[in-house]
Amino acid sequence: MSQQPQDQVLCTIDPYQYLQITRNPDGSITRLLSLPTTAASPNANTSSPVLSKDLPLNPNNATFLRLYLPHKAITSSSSPKLPLIVYFHGGGFVLLSASSSLNHDFCSEMATQLSAVIVSVEYRLAPEARLPTAYDDAVEALHWLRTTEEKWIREFSDASSCFLMGTSAGGNMAYYVGLRVAASVDELGPLKIKGLILHQPFFGGSQRTESEVRLANNPTLPLSGGDLLWELSLPVGADRDHEYCNPTAMRDWSAKFDEIERLRWEVVLTACDGDPTIDRQMEVVKMLRSRGVKVVDHVGEGFHGMDVMELSKAGPLFNLIKGLIH
Repeated sequence: MSQQPQDQVLCTIDPYQYLQITRNPDGSITRLLSLPTTAASPNANTSSPVLSKDLPLNPNNATFLRLYLPHKAITSSSSPKLPLIVYFHGGGFVLLSASSSLNHDFCSEMATQLSAVIVSVEYRLAPEARLPTAYDDAVEALHWLRTTEEKWIREFSDASSCFLMGTSAGGNMAYYVGLRVAASVDELGPLKIKGLILHQPFFGGSQRTESEVRLANNPTLPLSGGDLLWELSLPVGADRDHEYCNPTAMRDWSAKFDEIERLRWEVVLTACDGDPTIDRQMEVVKMLRSRGVKVVDHVGEGFHGMDVMELSKAGPLFNLIKGLIH
């Protein structure tokens, strides 16, 4: 795949203006854009097709889980237990929340369309908490699911049919968290992971790919914005060839891939032609297949984050996931 040096790419979009952030002297940032949020709705005495509730994960870290349960699971006495999807939201590791209206609406729609229990993880954001902190929070969420007595999990979800899913940066999380826990799945019992759903995962690298050059000024994910997100989220001093950003730069991970193959996990990766990171995503598909991992990839028309921002266009994604989890 053709790659070009960074200095040959002209991106005219101001990343700070794009992300609506300013840096602070202590290394933190001020997030200037106030995005709408939606409160959870756990009341079963409503006509809403989906119920939701927030539960603390680690109060010391201000992390929590937002659970989504199709209403029909409560009202039907004969319903089988539902697949369990652990979801990591996007936002470049820097922005958004599990309670952001975009993410709340997307997870609600997933619960309805997929007939699944969704557990959306509120993880700590960079640069205040740089990677691998988000991965650590995600693993903590899996261990919470393993031990919890929460009714929605124990009575309505099938712990033996669990999938890790994420959008954009969350797709990156699903990938790396999956690799991390693959070798220690016995420690998660009775939770049994059956696959990874990488929804337009956010990857990068120092050398530019053709899609990054072609879509450098893409309004949804401009190259300068992506670069700044990596600068803020990677460990201090790391460049974009750090393994958290560039999966092809990983070392000593072959045993992890072997374990995923042994466990017969299925990996689904969805991409779109208007996403600057599509070449990176296809590199990951190629790498996984070369390691013997079963991968289903789907490339459609659209832009980065389209299914979350425009729910009316998420049908093909939901149909693809439905074929995996049911």
